[in-house]
Amino acid sequence: MYKIAIAGASSLVGRELKEVLSESPLASASFALLDEEDAQGQLDQVGDEVTFIQSISAEAFEHADFTFFCGSENLTLRYWRHALRAGSTVLDLSGALDQETGVLVRAPWLGKEEASVDLFTPAVVPAHPAVITLALLLKRLQQAAPVRFAAATILEPASEFGRAAMDELHQQTVSLLSFQPLPRAIYDAQAAYNLLGGLGESATVNLPAVEARIRRQYEALTAGRGPSLAVQIIHAPVFHGHTFSIAVELDRPVEMFALEEALAGEHIDLVLEDTDSPSNLAATGQNDVLVRLRPEPLARNSNLASRLWLWAAADNLRLNAQNAVQCALDLRRLRPQGTVQ
Repeated sequence: MYKIAIAGASSLVGRELKEVLSESPLASASFALLDEEDAQGQLDQVGDEVTFIQSISAEAFEHADFTFFCGSENLTLRYWRHALRAGSTVLDLSGALDQETGVLVRAPWLGKEEASVDLFTPAVVPAHPAVITLALLLKRLQQAAPVRFAAATILEPASEFGRAAMDELHQQTVSLLSFQPLPRAIYDAQAAYNLLGGLGESATVNLPAVEARIRRQYEALTAGRGPSLAVQIIHAPVFHGHTFSIAVELDRPVEMFALEEALAGEHIDLVLEDTDSPSNLAATGQNDVLVRLRPEPLARNSNLASRLWLWAAADNLRLNAQNAVQCALDLRRLRPQGTVQ
């Protein structure tokens, strides 16, 4: 039986990870829930196992087969090497390690195109949920025709930046409705009822850093085989769920049914009716990416199109946790089995 440590267990991603783990083949593992001192002693649960959150320390990773880092980037950077020295396989959901030497960005949903891990891989970074969505959609479209150009506007929810960002968005909403001053510790700007392409000078949320991470991880996953992608991040006044507006130009005209056939399949729920348009609310709790295809016909009544729009939505926390668990399942082959006689 495996032992799994979750560092940052009280975070939003940590809570979602515990739920996904309890539904996976790793549900029978024993769990050590770790976090900063302010979360120490909280009663928590993974599947049927009820336990307390322990204070994280250098010794907390002993005998752990897998360690998921779900907290802040600073927490990951402080403790990931301690987990490695304890013999644990490290999976970094915070994204702090994606520029560390030898660390691989992983997204098993994309198939066998990504770089494979071996015994000398120090850690893996499950890809950012927006990267998984974009890479998966563009890879599917490539089956219908080569993609000449793609550009994506990503509407980022508050939950991507943790519980404090969600709390401030909520407090700003209440303050605006009651004509009170706005709290600005996280955003240093009005995030409620507002779409923002940039935040205040004192903001702890860094949208350019998110853009850079998405571009970097997309390049790492596609390794030059995917189409070039222009990305823009907009902070949306919503709590959960990524939404995407994606413009795509193909090398040649393709029939509508061929585009739908290319997109449909595992992990993608292709929405055909306007009344069921993908949204961050509709995607909440869903395991798949919701997608609506809108081609621009070459002529009136034509079924051919070389330019098209995709409107997509995905549960960012769920997708992040699912990808991390799938990475761990793939990494099981590197863990020793049985006992030495």
